[in-house]
Amino acid sequence: MSSPAAGAPETARRRFNEARPRKFLVELIKPSHYDDDGYVIQWWRGWIPSNSLSCLYGLAIDAKARRVLGDDVEMEISAYDESNSVLSLRRMIRRFRRNGSCGVVCLVGVQTNQFPRAMDIARMLRAHGIAVVMGGFHVSGCIAMLPELPAELKDALELGVTLFAGEAEGRLDGILRAAYERRLKPVYNFTAELPSLQGQPPIYLPQSLIKRNLGNISSFDAGRGCPFSCSFCTIINVQGRKSRYRTADDVEALVRANHGSGATTYFITDDNFARNRNWEAILDRITELRQKHRFRIHLTIQVDTLCHKIPRFVEKAARAGCKRVFIGLENINPDSLKGASKSQNRITEYRAMLQAWRKVGVLTYAGYILGFPSDTPESIARDIATIQRELPIDMLEFFVLTPLPGSKDHQQMLARGARLHPDLNRYDAEHVTADHALMTAEQWQSIYERAWHLYYSPEHIEILIKRAIGAHISPARLTSMIFTFYASHAFERVHPLQSGVLRRKRRKDRRSSLPQESALIFYPRRVWEMVRAYIPAMLFLWRLTRLRHRLERDPATRHYRDLATSPLENELAGTPGVFEATEGARKAADLCVANY
Repeated sequence: MSSPAAGAPETARRRFNEARPRKFLVELIKPSHYDDDGYVIQWWRGWIPSNSLSCLYGLAIDAKARRVLGDDVEMEISAYDESNSVLSLRRMIRRFRRNGSCGVVCLVGVQTNQFPRAMDIARMLRAHGIAVVMGGFHVSGCIAMLPELPAELKDALELGVTLFAGEAEGRLDGILRAAYERRLKPVYNFTAELPSLQGQPPIYLPQSLIKRNLGNISSFDAGRGCPFSCSFCTIINVQGRKSRYRTADDVEALVRANHGSGATTYFITDDNFARNRNWEAILDRITELRQKHRFRIHLTIQVDTLCHKIPRFVEKAARAGCKRVFIGLENINPDSLKGASKSQNRITEYRAMLQAWRKVGVLTYAGYILGFPSDTPESIARDIATIQRELPIDMLEFFVLTPLPGSKDHQQMLARGARLHPDLNRYDAEHVTADHALMTAEQWQSIYERAWHLYYSPEHIEILIKRAIGAHISPARLTSMIFTFYASHAFERVHPLQSGVLRRKRRKDRRSSLPQESALIFYPRRVWEMVRAYIPAMLFLWRLTRLRHRLERDPATRHYRDLATSPLENELAGTPGVFEATEGARKAADLCVANY
């Protein structure tokens, strides 16, 4: 996109500047993605806030305060998370038309599975001459890892969409000026230039968006980058392997900003907060905000399986208000972990680490990836049973191993011509998108669906609640998470990470490649879908609540202990299933024994 004044004499340039509108619209949109029927996945209230949207909103508000477009230009900033907000593009188009199309729409944090939805939004906006900039992991990952742009990014460029690769800190001012002066470039590539996070403007969400997340949840990253080299991960190739950090002062500023918007719960999105070199100062500062200034703060953090080895880390996280911790367990088969370049996960540490969190009353949940090269339906079912019996993990969520653009897996598969599913909407870690040496696509998809029912069996749910009561962890909090995780998959047919409360399904918000359905077909089916989903879900919640109340009344439950929760004499004690399942596991056990 070139400037109307490019190459013009100075007088023409001055006239152009004088004729420009004095209001500039900045619309920040975090797109959702489509379900299997082609309808936007959207909720009355969401679970997980968008950290990318928080970052861009904070940067845009800061740019507005500094008058980066000139003292006489007013920036009007709006933010939308489509997972919990109805996006009225027609209303947005009318606002741009009234303002002479002076403004820009930023499609923020677009992941691979969200790219088709993002393109449908962009087509409608570009048809009315509105400037659109698209960024996020799909754009950044493709540009960082592939020798040339894939077809879908070429389609975006042909549509007139500007592609932004990399992080926006220190760059958003230039994008806004270029959009205001109508001289946006087709591509901005900053993937090789990673900005410092220290001293950056506070990132936060407006109150209108905080309220749309159940529990007044916001998010922030205290650091970016990861030193590890997991082959399925996109973070190391987009945010780099060199870790960068915010200071405790930075974190206090952003917590105060979010507090002003009504946030009380924070998801710290660092891929591994335990490796943040400022973790102690940050946790101490958050503890001070809670104790001295009476801020209500609950944290969810992500850590690795060796975090309990860091002196004081677990205890200080609990004092800072950590209620839930996400652990990148990924698998209990050392052969699979080694093949995915995730050798930092030591299965000999799992039980000790999980018990450390239980001692301070923090709920643990982990991601478990299905589809590593040595996986079979039988081995996956066996490993789930082993986890249930021997590891005191509270919640488990399952993912299909997916070659996401931006990952080493995707790069290598593309280079050797491996089959990859052409529909980007399926790259949500719930659908099979590639071939497997030991499983057909149907077997792989089937064991993913069955894994949720295997882990959240009635028998194991009872054990989970008993373990919580025995460890003096709130059983109400646990059962709430069990309902959220299991019901999302079993009844709403979506992953918990993209779930929420009360699904919205709008007839006209359908994928552009699919026909719009008749109201006579759509609405009766939608009523049946809601009956089929919500009645069984409410029955499940009722049974879950009854079970919790029964177990709370049983005095014996207060002293409940099983193999997974028994005191640990050493790293190998009482966990034969973990260490005897495979040859790699046996070798890991032998090495551990040799070190004692």
